[in-house]
Amino acid sequence: MIEKMQKVSVVVLNREREEALKNLRRLGLVHLVPVEGSSEKLTAYKEALNNAVTSESILSEVKLPKGKNKNSGRSISNEELMKICAEVVQKADRKKHLLDEISADVAELDRFAFWGDVNPSDFDYLKEKGIPLKLFEVPANKYLEIESDIETVIVNNDKKNVRFLLVGEKRPENLLPEAFEVPFPRCSTVELADEIAAYKKEIASIEEYKLEKAGYLSAIKALKKTLEYDIEFENVNAGMEKDSSKEESAENDLAWIQGYVPELNMEEFKEFARKNNWAVAWAEPENPDEVPTKLKNNKIVSMIYPLTDFLGTVPGYAEYDISGWFLLFFTIFFGMIFGDGGYGLLVTIAFVVLSFVSKSKGKKVPALYPLAILLGVATALWGMVTCTWFGLDMKYIPDWLKALSIPQISNASKGMTWLPFWVEEGAEIEGLTTDKFLMIWCFALALVQLSVAHIKAMIRNIKSLKALGDFGSMIQLWGMLYVVLMMVVDGKIFNLNVVIAGIPVGKVCVGLVAVGFVLSFIFANYEGSVGESVMASVKNIISVLLGVVNVFSDIVSYIRLWAVGLAGAAISQTVNEMAGPMLGHFILFIAAIVLLVFGHGLNMILNLLSVIVHGVRLNTLEFSTHLGMSWSGFKYEPFSEKAE
Repeated sequence: MIEKMQKVSVVVLNREREEALKNLRRLGLVHLVPVEGSSEKLTAYKEALNNAVTSESILSEVKLPKGKNKNSGRSISNEELMKICAEVVQKADRKKHLLDEISADVAELDRFAFWGDVNPSDFDYLKEKGIPLKLFEVPANKYLEIESDIETVIVNNDKKNVRFLLVGEKRPENLLPEAFEVPFPRCSTVELADEIAAYKKEIASIEEYKLEKAGYLSAIKALKKTLEYDIEFENVNAGMEKDSSKEESAENDLAWIQGYVPELNMEEFKEFARKNNWAVAWAEPENPDEVPTKLKNNKIVSMIYPLTDFLGTVPGYAEYDISGWFLLFFTIFFGMIFGDGGYGLLVTIAFVVLSFVSKSKGKKVPALYPLAILLGVATALWGMVTCTWFGLDMKYIPDWLKALSIPQISNASKGMTWLPFWVEEGAEIEGLTTDKFLMIWCFALALVQLSVAHIKAMIRNIKSLKALGDFGSMIQLWGMLYVVLMMVVDGKIFNLNVVIAGIPVGKVCVGLVAVGFVLSFIFANYEGSVGESVMASVKNIISVLLGVVNVFSDIVSYIRLWAVGLAGAAISQTVNEMAGPMLGHFILFIAAIVLLVFGHGLNMILNLLSVIVHGVRLNTLEFSTHLGMSWSGFKYEPFSEKAE
């Protein structure tokens, strides 16, 4: 369930606010309303954190010699470590600058590679002596076309270009346009080469420095957490609202902050405030969108939390807690998508062993392990009822395993068909295959899960006529299921003329769609006035009509459970077929084992991705849409002490 919250305000003396915040953090109950602080200390912390993050990235790339590790630095204070981080960042910036300088100098040397040693000061000296010279290049086949009145001195030439000195301060007007002037380097080419050598030496010293400081990598990671903790505190400290009615700070000036406390913890909060002489006020939250969400469930339902935390899905404070339903249906979806009893046993055994190892080492079993065991068991059970074991052909499956399966959905029954009890014997109908029974199972899951969504909505709106709109949506869903069976599974078996126990099922279901649509049209937008509700539906008539189509598509979308599971089974069978011939040869036996391990391992990874894409989607999209959930919430994270 979603715990109720109280919005609280804490008022303290401004001069005591820092101590009050330390106590508030020690209490660890108040989820603070976000504030934006500004202070020199906060700026310094943020700069230090930026340096720590950058230096961690830099030092992580350092390759240490054998025998050394990146956690070998001596124990030092955080102040010294922050200085090291700043130096690492500074030297990294310096290295980048040096590399840019080297690149520029190398380009300059390349430009004069065919000129030999060039020194601008020599040309300045000659100019002072009345011999101004300029550097020029011209295509080799054009040099002889230069007029004789232009004084030139050839430096060298090759097949492409002629390099020559032009005597004179200005470019002659009659000089060939193909001749271009070569600008002098900023310093002599000898000096450029010396600069490059010096820069490379400095870069080598920077690399030695990084190698030396790489031993502090683990300490830097710990420093990051400390700085984040300090930034959080200082941001609140600097961002607290203060009494600014007076020009000068007085002894009794006040400071205050707001937040949210779970209703169950209010007495503890009030008692703590009384002991610390705080003035506090509390009230029901006015805007649900601003209230954090705290979920409270039993140990079984809480098993789903590792998944929802990974996905970052949090229901809004005014929405539903569907953790239990999420866990139930996700477990079923996982088993169907993985679909192989052998895979399920491997997952179960692996995480049972990991749990025992954690307990034997005195460590807490990670929250993911119980969930993984549950999902492994679900997969093994689905593999058992469908007789799917590592994609093996039925001739290799023992009879006792086949006997555990359900014939209508078992791989051991492939090729068999069944006629529903309402179809007369001798009718020219092929009957339902195992694949069609699996489709029916998927659509039945859709009916159950989406009906749960509408029932929950009806319960919430039970005191309003809006509940009739939810009821209409639900019976529309029930009727649409038959339409799906008729159009997707088998139109001969599921048709409008089907009569069961004297009830014309086909026609009744179509009638349910019509009645459900009318109820939804009239009451879906009810907020106190039936007329206004109808007008709202009329204004959105296109969306309302498309809603009927969406019900159809939402039910059909559950067929992905069968389709994705079928794809996984096909991959495992293909792997077995590839490895099978090699198992009969002693030399190729090891290669066959490698192929089997790799192939089935890859298939398990692909199945896991499919679960995340498809199994999660059915809960967070189709189910949540029918429930009216948008997952707009954010997690309750109280202002608390740093976890060690």
